[in-house]
Amino acid sequence: MSEFIPHTRDDQRRMLSAIGLKHVEDLFADIPHEILERYQPLGIEPLSELEAKQHLSDLAAQNVDPARHVSFMGGGVYDHHIPSVAAHLIQRSEFFTSYTPYQAEASQGTLTWMFEFQSLVCELTGLDVANGSMYDGSSALAEAMLMAHNLTRNHRFLVPANVHPHTRQIIDTYAWAADLEVVDLPMSDDGRLDRSALERHASDDDLGGLLIQSPNFFGALEDLRGLKDQIGKAKLCVSAHPLSLGILKAPGHLGADIVVGEGQVFGNPPNFGGPLLGLFACRHDYLRKLPGRISGRTQDADGNYGYIMTLQTREQHIRRAKATSNICTNEALCALAGTITLAALGKQGFRTLAELNAQKAHYLARQIDGLDGFELAFDAPFFNEFAVRTPKPADELLDGVQAQGYLGGVDLAPYGHDDALLIAATEKRTRAQLDGFVDALKEAAA
Repeated sequence: MSEFIPHTRDDQRRMLSAIGLKHVEDLFADIPHEILERYQPLGIEPLSELEAKQHLSDLAAQNVDPARHVSFMGGGVYDHHIPSVAAHLIQRSEFFTSYTPYQAEASQGTLTWMFEFQSLVCELTGLDVANGSMYDGSSALAEAMLMAHNLTRNHRFLVPANVHPHTRQIIDTYAWAADLEVVDLPMSDDGRLDRSALERHASDDDLGGLLIQSPNFFGALEDLRGLKDQIGKAKLCVSAHPLSLGILKAPGHLGADIVVGEGQVFGNPPNFGGPLLGLFACRHDYLRKLPGRISGRTQDADGNYGYIMTLQTREQHIRRAKATSNICTNEALCALAGTITLAALGKQGFRTLAELNAQKAHYLARQIDGLDGFELAFDAPFFNEFAVRTPKPADELLDGVQAQGYLGGVDLAPYGHDDALLIAATEKRTRAQLDGFVDALKEAAA
């Protein structure tokens, strides 16, 4: 098949010669050397279209079909029901190409739903303003750190050890590029932030903020009360599970300055980890430092309501080095799916959905905790996800339950917790599925 690959090395040399270059590396001469040093070759060879399709099909065939397995996986991406109305409406042509409304007067539908999306996020978080979405929840928390730095001009940020490890990697990348310092805070025996460790750093003169996740990576709900008072002028940045806010007090009402979250739980499938939907809200005083774009409502000379781009990141292309963020778009289609889902649920439906998640997860946790050799890893309150200690390596248990038709959760061994499993239960799980999974765990352990 190689003879069908159009770009041979001779073709490559001719193309480079046409633009006055000798080597492929010359194309990347403008990238700072310290960044290139971090680059690792991907080891990808060129393929024809047919070869690429065949190769990707072979890779896809190695995956476990989630439609044929009962999923208890979580760790940031969850298996929730998607209302048919959301799946249908986002496929309409006027929405499916949803992106950036450059011509506001011709994009009233897009700007209208963006305004509604922002309003919903404000209600969820208990804060004043929200943007039209971010790339995902993890980068949103990193952007919150940059925003807190822009507000305080301080360079040190505190991050508990129970923040999602993948999110922490993104935070470290942002901090490295912005010359910020990230300080680890240990967690207590119950899986939550060690408040005494926070106390030792809370009065640092150069403290820019505390980045905290609730529920955290292990599912434990953090007690946000008093944290803002503890860190003073530094900014409290909270990454919240948005569905949990159907039954929990909004972080904005507990002192949070910036609240972010992963909106995949609203109308978006797991999709093998993406695309995702970053939520971002803050207090009104911080509006000019908010990354992303904002849709606003106004009136014309005749008193008719219309929607406009109030703030948008395109100005940051002009501001360049003075830009507050480099985000240049948003997850518009994912945000639309989330907006439709929340509108379909309504206030009471949203609360009921949150209650179902909590009730089913707590039922499952009690059943697993009663099995020989299993116990809950932490005794802190949780929402719909929890960690359990297992009598044998978690990867062996996962293989055993998968053979019985269950995706059993996330093995915590790669994250420093041997013989431990992270399990999530959503509203989709029936009583029979919950009990069946418990029996499968029991059999796999034996």
